[in-house]
Formats: sequence, structure tokens, C-alpha cells
Amino acid sequence: MPAALSPPHPTACLVLADGTIFYGRGFGAVGETVAELVFNTAMTGYQEIMTDPSYAGQIVTFTFPHVGNVGVNAEDDETAEPFAAGMVVKWDPTEPSNWRAAGDLVDWLARRGRIGIGGVDTRRLTRAIRQQGAPHVALAHDPEGKFDLEALIAKARGWRGLVGLDLAKDVSCRQSYRWNEMRWAWPEGFRPQTAPRHRVVALDYGAKRNILRCLASAGCDVTVLPATATAEDVLALEPDGVFLSNGPGDPAATGDYAVPMIRGVLERDLPIFGICLGHQMLALALGAKTVKMNHGHHGANHPVKDLETGKVEITSMNHGFTVDSQTLPEGVIETHVSLFDGSNCGIRVVNRPVFSVQYHPEASPGPQDSYYLFERFAAAMDASKAA
Repeated sequence: MPAALSPPHPTACLVLADGTIFYGRGFGAVGETVAELVFNTAMTGYQEIMTDPSYAGQIVTFTFPHVGNVGVNAEDDETAEPFAAGMVVKWDPTEPSNWRAAGDLVDWLARRGRIGIGGVDTRRLTRAIRQQGAPHVALAHDPEGKFDLEALIAKARGWRGLVGLDLAKDVSCRQSYRWNEMRWAWPEGFRPQTAPRHRVVALDYGAKRNILRCLASAGCDVTVLPATATAEDVLALEPDGVFLSNGPGDPAATGDYAVPMIRGVLERDLPIFGICLGHQMLALALGAKTVKMNHGHHGANHPVKDLETGKVEITSMNHGFTVDSQTLPEGVIETHVSLFDGSNCGIRVVNRPVFSVQYHPEASPGPQDSYYLFERFAAAMDASKAA
């Protein structure tokens, strides 16, 4: 692919490992970063996307052009800091025009050390990602427009990639903590859970805040443990159920320490619920395998079919690896599939309260079709305690 045409006075460039160069206008932090490039098709929620730990090691191309128009605010952060390495947009971020805005996206990115590039042909870039797979790239922002292109190409080609890379330990909490904040509701905003029915231990492989809020809203008193917690650490808290969170990187690499923990918990007849990376590692613990996808699924408009009910849900997704459904062992059922490509989106263990999904039922951003899964988890804990 030939290099893209340069706009007047480019102050940023995106360099692909194959030598393709996209020029644009830089915003946010000044400097360079190297990562895998993906695209996200969501029409809302750029702040939630940038602060999703599952995007660690990735730069996000936004296919929706209106980025920046609702500003930023503290309530929409999914974690304390953004984990996406940078952002690529078609139009320069606009001035915020929303009653909830407490700041502007460009300043927010600059304070948090994240680079953005605007004025890019994101349609062309997205087609390249779909056709050739998620590339390794270098993103640079220099207000004077001075770039060492050969060095940037070399950095993109030299980046090791996500296969075999454990990032969960980098994004996980460092010590345990309690969580009781429920989902946002008008007009009160976030309210605390004051009458929990279940004790849940959540393993933090990169957990989004709204996942924890959904657990609290389902009646759970949540204790969050670091990614490296052992089965003994989990069971010592005498939970009614165990939750496995989303997160970045290669599930097989994180599985080196997470799979033994999950297998230890599986020896007890406890309800277990996993999302995204948690889903993949539950599958690994049960004996299945995971594989790297061509360009992954990233967006808030992904149709998923529940094979057991026939229902189709529109879901939020963010993953670059998937469970190979052909490797699911006897006694483990595929429950959900993507209607885009047929890839696995859910499993459950026969006659046990153990299940997981590949997509993000908590949304943030995205549709709320799948909130019921948190209630299903709570119902499994009710049944387990009643048995």
C-alpha cells in the first residue's frame, strides 16, 4: 500500500509495519508510542473505550467521526487512567457540547500522556485492518512535524505483539478492595448497595468499573482480588460466587497463573461467571484452546445469538482472541455465537452453575440487552445456597 498523502502542515503520523504512512494533525500528548492497531465501530463512549483496560497495548481507530463532542467527565472513566495507547480519528476533536461535560478530550489526553491523530482517512485504514489483520504500528506527535520515519517503521516492525503477552498483571489492582457502588440511575447518579444478598469475589484481570457496578446492582457484596490471587486466596473469603473479569493480552499467557486458580475453584461447586478474558481463561481451565483473531471484535453493535433460546442480542465487544469452539471438551456447551463470523461467544458447564460470555454485558459503552446475565449469576448463587 503506498504512503498516504500528507495534509498541510502534518503534526502527527501513523506508521504501519509494512511501511504505510498516514499523516494527520496531532493532539493530546506529544511523543511516540508503539502498539497493535484496531478499529472500534461504537457511535458513543470514546472515554469509556479509552479507559477500558482491555485496550492495553492497542491504539484505537474510531470509525465514528464525531469524537470529542460530549467532552469528558469523571463519571465515565472505566478506570482511573486510560489504558489504550492512543487514538486515531477522521475529524479533529470538536469542542464539548453536553451538559455532563467537565472537561475537553484534548486536554484530558494530554494530561494522561495519550497521543491522538486527526485528519486520517479512517475508512481506508479500517479496510486495511480488516483485509490484512491488526497491524503493529508506531504513532508519533510532534508540533513541528519532524519525524524519523525509518526509525518509526523499525519500531513498528520490532514490536513483539500481543501473542504470548500477559498484560493482566500490568492493569490489575495491586491489593484487594471492596466495591458496593451500583449502576448510574437518574436522578441520583451512582448509589451504594446497602442490602447485598451474595458475597462475590471478583478476579481483576482488567475489570471495568461498570462490571463491578452491575454485580452490585444484582445484589452482590464484591471483594476484588488481584489477577495473581490463588484459589486459596479466593476460597478463604468464603464467597457465594466467583467472577472472572475482562482484561487485555493473550489469555494463554495470563492462564499460566490464572488457570490453576480457576481449576482450584472449580473443585468446589461454586457459581462462576466470566466475561471476555475471564471467559477465555475459564475455557482454558476446562480444557479448551484460544486463538488470535485476524482483527478482533471491537464495537457496540455486534449481534450475538443465544443458541439455547434463539434470542439475538446486540452486544458490546472488545477482544482480539477467541475460544476455539472445536476444542470444547465433553460436558461444556457452546451457548452463544457471533452472527458476524460464527466465532464463540459463550459457554456453560452441563449441570453446574458455571458459565461465561465473550462479549461485555455491562456495556459502557453499548446496548443493555445483556444485563440479565448478572441476574442469572445472582440466581445461580440463590439456587446454590438453597441446595
